[in-house]
Parts: sequence; C-alpha cells; structure tokens
Amino acid sequence: MTRDAFGELVGRHSYELRVHCYRMVGWVEEAEDRVQEPFLRAWRGWGGFEGRSSVRAWLYRIATNACLDLLDRRADRVLPYDLDSMAGDVAWVGPFPEGVAEDRETIELAFLAAIQHLPVRQRAVLILRDVVGWSAAETAELLGGSPTSVRSALQRARATLRERLPRQRGAWSAASSDEERAVLARYMAAVEAADLDALAALLAEDVRTAMPPFPEWFAGRDAVLAALAASWDPARPGYVGRFRMLPTVANGQPAAAAYTRLAGSGPYRPFALGVLTVREGRIAEIVAFHDVALFALFGLPAELR
Repeated sequence: MTRDAFGELVGRHSYELRVHCYRMVGWVEEAEDRVQEPFLRAWRGWGGFEGRSSVRAWLYRIATNACLDLLDRRADRVLPYDLDSMAGDVAWVGPFPEGVAEDRETIELAFLAAIQHLPVRQRAVLILRDVVGWSAAETAELLGGSPTSVRSALQRARATLRERLPRQRGAWSAASSDEERAVLARYMAAVEAADLDALAALLAEDVRTAMPPFPEWFAGRDAVLAALAASWDPARPGYVGRFRMLPTVANGQPAAAAYTRLAGSGPYRPFALGVLTVREGRIAEIVAFHDVALFALFGLPAELR
C-alpha cells in the first residue's frame, strides 16, 4: 500500500481518535501527540495487520495503549474545585476546540473532570464500553483482562461518575444552542461593558467559577460578583483592564475568548478562554483558562484592535 493510500484509509478516523485520546488524557495537546503515535505505529506495522479486526478497532487499540503509557507515568488532570483531593504537582484539565452534538455529554468539561477521578484502567474501560461502544470481550482483549473483570470495572466506574457528575447535568445538556448563543451574547456584552448588574442577571444563584492555572475558585453569585468587582475596578491594584470578547465553542459548549487592554490605544491582548455551562437560561459555571497558548489552538487572533 502506498503512503497516500494509507493516509486516506486511516485519515477518516483521525478526528474520533483525537477526541478519544482527549477523553483519556484530559489535555488536547497531549491528545494530539497520542494520535500521531497510532498512525506512525500503524504505518510501520501495516504488514503485520492480519485483518482479524477492523482498521478502526486496530487504531483504537494502538491509541488507547499510547494513552495508557502516558497516564501510567503522569499525574491526573483536575479542575481547581477538585484540589481538596489532590496532592503534589497539579496538571489541569484543558478545553477542546470543537465538539459535535452527539458527543456532547461525553466531551463536556464536567464529564472530563469527573473521569479524571477514575483509576486509569477504569477510565479506559468506561470510555471504550460506554462511549466507543466496544464489547466487554473486545475491551478485555485490549487491556489484558477478562470480560468479567471489565464488567466489574465498568460498574465501579459508573458508580464513581454518579457521585462526581453534577446532579443538574441533564438540564445542562438540554439547553438549546439558540438559548446558549443568546446567553453567551449577553454575557460578552456585560463583560465588555463591565456591567455587574447585567452579569448578575445572567448568573445562576449557585454559579461556580474557576480560572486555571490559579487554584482559587468561587461558588455562589455573590462571591463571583465580588471577585469580579475587584478585578474590574480601575482604582484597585488587581485591575485587569477593559475587555473585548470573541465567541467560540469548546467541548461542545458556548465559550468566549477574552482580550484585555489596560489603557491607551494599543491592541487588546489575549487574557483567558472562558467555557460556559448554561442551565435554564442562566450561567451555571464558567471555567476561564488563563493560558494564552490556547488562543492559537482555537484559531483565535493574537490581538484585537
């Protein structure tokens, strides 16, 4: 088989493998590295492919093992509100710059954060069985166990997720894209105008916000507004400047790229990428990633004027 023909054959699976690796490792750039590995291994090992499974299943096996190799030597990724159960160096769950509708429940940040609490093999079992749709026998063959052990691991993983996933998550997923876009537009306008009253009208009473890599997080509308009032006040030492916002999508959720400028007529510079969770027309959660490298990853401009 020629390299071009091989590339066409496996290329049709590149997006789903990218998403699969992202679910496994929790950070899109690490997922990109893991995706390249199965294609390289597959090209080198094509002569040994005996056709006992589909090319798709073969690539999933290679990609999953590449992720397991990484996870066995790396700490799990978290969000700030999970820090009470973590110790040592902290790595953060990161946003994914896309998300298709049918995958939404298994690519939302809430799901990504929850599965980080699973032991690595349980995480692989849950993703392969409940997301990818593999049988217990197929999963057992990949992980070197038995179908019985796979079923037991899946049961334990599901129990952990029930404890970790927000109770209101069904309402989050039920939000229509039109409703979410309207909420996002109002949110961006409120931030650009530094209008705390307009923002207060958008926030759920139990809203939760975080800004990785900072470990602090806020729970409740009053706490969130107090923190913003301090950072939006030009007279305060923590003033972050005026904002310009651009809409985007992350993890299948509405998101906003925030740019700031302190004074004068210079350009607005990247500040944070905020991923919103909308529930019943209000913002239930904002995770704003303070990592300017994400702007290029999301195809966002390096500055605004």
